[in-house]
Amino acid sequence: MKDIEISQATSLEPIEKIAAKVGLTADQIEPYGHTKAKINLPLASPRPQGKLVLVTSINPTPAGEGKSTVVVGLGDALNRAGHQTVLALREPSLGPVMGLKGGATGGGYAQVVPMEDINLHFTGDMHALTEAHDTLAALIDNHIQQGNALRLDPRQIVWKRVLDINDRALRQTVIGLGGRTSGVPRQDGFDITVASELMAVLCLSEDLSDLKRRVNRILIGYNMDKEPVTVGDLQVGGAITLLLKDAIKPNLVQTLEHNPAIIHGGPFANIAHGCNSVLATQTALQLGEYTVTEAGFGADLGGEKFMDIKTPVLGKTPDAVVIVATIRALKYNGGVKRADLETENVAALQQGSANLKRHIHSMQQYGVPVVVAINRFTSDTDAEVAALEAEVAAIDVPVATTTVWADGGAGAMDLADKVVAATQQPSHFTRLSPEHADLMTQMTAITQKIYGGAQVELSAKAKRQLKTFAQYGWDHLPVCMAKTQYSLTDDAHQLGAPQDFTIHVREFAPRLGAGFVVALTGNVLTMPGLPKHPAALDMDIAPDGTISGLF
Repeated sequence: MKDIEISQATSLEPIEKIAAKVGLTADQIEPYGHTKAKINLPLASPRPQGKLVLVTSINPTPAGEGKSTVVVGLGDALNRAGHQTVLALREPSLGPVMGLKGGATGGGYAQVVPMEDINLHFTGDMHALTEAHDTLAALIDNHIQQGNALRLDPRQIVWKRVLDINDRALRQTVIGLGGRTSGVPRQDGFDITVASELMAVLCLSEDLSDLKRRVNRILIGYNMDKEPVTVGDLQVGGAITLLLKDAIKPNLVQTLEHNPAIIHGGPFANIAHGCNSVLATQTALQLGEYTVTEAGFGADLGGEKFMDIKTPVLGKTPDAVVIVATIRALKYNGGVKRADLETENVAALQQGSANLKRHIHSMQQYGVPVVVAINRFTSDTDAEVAALEAEVAAIDVPVATTTVWADGGAGAMDLADKVVAATQQPSHFTRLSPEHADLMTQMTAITQKIYGGAQVELSAKAKRQLKTFAQYGWDHLPVCMAKTQYSLTDDAHQLGAPQDFTIHVREFAPRLGAGFVVALTGNVLTMPGLPKHPAALDMDIAPDGTISGLF
């Protein structure tokens, strides 16, 4: 059966019953239909925090890693073992759903459901973020049209528009054409919604008041004197925040095994900070003995950003880190072509395992116990599994092979045991860089300690920006590295575990509301494009409303 067929064949429990399992009463949730709900915060009575497990992975490949599938399976396994566990996951974007992935709710018998709703419009959070972002864009252009009291320089507006779909034709646009009544002509462009600073702000906000403060800090551009202009200067922070009054509430759903899952916020980790909302994770930590959360893409992106950007706001560091790897992906990193990945090749697997070891080393530097989860595919041979287990055991790291796609939580019981054991070990969290280190120090530390590179090289534009940032005190904000997800370098074609390379920063993007500066490396794009054969081509809906083609 396909993923969507498995989901559709499962009888879901009413969301009120799922809420009751973690002690949420009827007045603490706002149902969106029978199987989805918003959680009203704050919780009536603060509860002690449970253990936090962060799931990340090796660098993704076209072969797929199944990280979300392992996250769901691990959560179900922990519940099977008698540990009340709540998942804290990100919301899917229509970009990958309609593009390459086709869905982002796990797979097989390890899914969060209803998968059609979650993958499509869900509870409207993505739409609210898109509308709030573009409302601000409209207000900026209207301000310029109506006299421009703030003396905004149309050539230095940094607030683009957004759309939650991959649309490469909108990366660069010209607006304001059509005469005096149609606005002031200027160059503009679109990012994808999940790269919006508003998404980052939503995911890092601690409550509605904090959300409003962060919105007001957002940089929208510069005036004619090259001075920064913020949303607060435009006096529209309240209007933008009110559009997000419901979106800030975390969403409650369930797994196929009827365990609670909180899904909220969805920034990409290659172009944004890649973590679900602080509010969702904090809520899960209060509701369960264990919280299993994930960070986007590999440990070099989402994993690093969780540690360096999210944990200071969250106020809690992971008790254990799980790194997901597949034999297929490691063989790919070892030089095997995609068409040959189902053929046994122990030598290539051993060579490609250098990528996994790099990620293990990266996460260990934070002083947190690491466990490796091998997500087994049907084409993996016993010899390959044994070889990979031996590679990991040789560096004294616990490893468990999972079969969650086929077996659900039952396929991750060994992993659950090893994760519980890891969380009981002493944890001595260590920051990668000193607190309030300058941007160059942070980027160098990430390049050397996480990527395995040697140095950071700045373009002429980036160098000029650093001088400007120093004038405004922005040069000591946390850094958010925007980098290809496919490689430890900024070149997507360099697989495995390269060493002593240079990371090239072409420009910076201040995200004052989020509280960090984005460093754009290589040719990474903030508006992806659709593939030659987008997943949308295989999707359909029957007269009775049954959806097919999501996977």
